[in-house]
Formats: sequence, C-alpha cells, structure tokens
Amino acid sequence: MSDKVGIFIDGAYLDRTLQDEFNSPKLDYQKLPIWMSQGVPIFRSYYYHCLPYQGNPPTYDERQRFSKRQAFYNRLGQLPRFDIRLGKLEFRGTKADGSPIFTQKRVDILLGVDLVLLAAKQRISHATILAGDSDFLPAINIAKNEGVLITLCHGTVHPPHDDLWQMADERIPLTRDIINSMLR
Repeated sequence: MSDKVGIFIDGAYLDRTLQDEFNSPKLDYQKLPIWMSQGVPIFRSYYYHCLPYQGNPPTYDERQRFSKRQAFYNRLGQLPRFDIRLGKLEFRGTKADGSPIFTQKRVDILLGVDLVLLAAKQRISHATILAGDSDFLPAINIAKNEGVLITLCHGTVHPPHDDLWQMADERIPLTRDIINSMLR
C-alpha cells in the first residue's frame, strides 16, 4: 500500500474553534485538507456535521438557515475528493432561559465507521482528524492496530479530550498563522 491520508473533519468542532478562537474567518475549504495532509497524498476528505433543525412547520428563519447550510454542504461536496457525511440534529427541550437545546446524532459514529473501514481495507496509511471528542477513541484504536498513523488537529480554547490527545501519534494545534494561510 502506498502512503495515503484520510482527512476527517468534525464540522461542529471546527465551527466552534473558528468562532471562539479566530472570530469566524471565511476559510477556503479546499486548502484545509491540503494543510491537514502534511504532504501525504490525500485519499479522501470527510466532513461530518448536521443540517440545522427545522420545526414542523419550519419558521422562515429556520428555512433560510437550512437552505444556506445545505448550499454550503453542496459546495463542499463538489471539492475534489471531498465527501459530506450528515447526521441529524435533534431538539432536546429548552434551557431555563428558554433557549433550545439541540444534540447531534450519528455524526461520531459516521466518522468512526469511515475511519475503521478505510483502515481495515488498507485504503489509508495515515488519518488526520480535526476533532476533540473522546467518542472516536475505539475507532482510532482499531485504526492504529491496523497500522494507521493518527494525527490530531485541534483548537486550544476547546482542546481535545485528554484521552484523544494521548492516543494520537502526532498533534497539531490550529494557530492564527495556519488559519490565515487558509483564508478565502
């Protein structure tokens, strides 16, 4: 097997990191996987997220937000070797202040399944993951057992879970210079 990297991007984690650490810059999403690959040829990039919640019937604002996000995912999906994997956003009630509580469902398992499948079928020799969640640990452990080198890209305001940090073979924090190199 020749060296190939699978790029795995947790979109919600990336959104939160870009917002809280870098004031929501406009990225060129074609540059992100190239940077994440660290010079290893890219097998494919996977972006995991959810479409915004819509009530039944949806409000005008919900329809607008949904339409904009759907258009964004469609543009991402047109990038070379870029696949979008969508989970589902579920409404879980309201907080004491009346604001809604939403939970992403299926996103973590989609990433885990893709990582394990690519590792087991020896499609990738490297996996670069932009995430912070410890739910990925079993999949990462299997990929490592299959010989895949794991690089973790992460924010600093929202650092990755300690166990995820420990399990990664290499770690690369997102910095202002890195983000600036990927601006549109």
